[in-house]
Amino acid sequence: MRLFPRFAPLLAALALPLTPAYGDAPHLAKTVPHARVPVDRPFGAECRIRVEGSYVTAYCHNPYPEIDRLALHIECDRWWDIDSDGTPVAVGPTQTVRLTGRCWKEVRSAWVTHQK
Repeated sequence: MRLFPRFAPLLAALALPLTPAYGDAPHLAKTVPHARVPVDRPFGAECRIRVEGSYVTAYCHNPYPEIDRLALHIECDRWWDIDSDGTPVAVGPTQTVRLTGRCWKEVRSAWVTHQK
């Protein structure tokens, strides 16, 4: 400040905060200062499905810390063959499960659903 003493008041004015106080801005007073925002973490077991003839086998591994409820669904190719929806199975962290099912004849499609 020795070099420019006459600019000292100007520099002091610039150093003041430019935002309004909480009393002056009602939209700032309504916010919560430390609100927690939920974080989306990865979820869902990794499954490999194999179809051999009329038999379906799914191997599923859950690498995440949350429990994943898995169900095997099988759609049969013939109109008279009954499609099946498996009972949900809880798969904990680091667990691997085998889900099986079958049709009487050919399998049209098979998939696994996940539920938290």
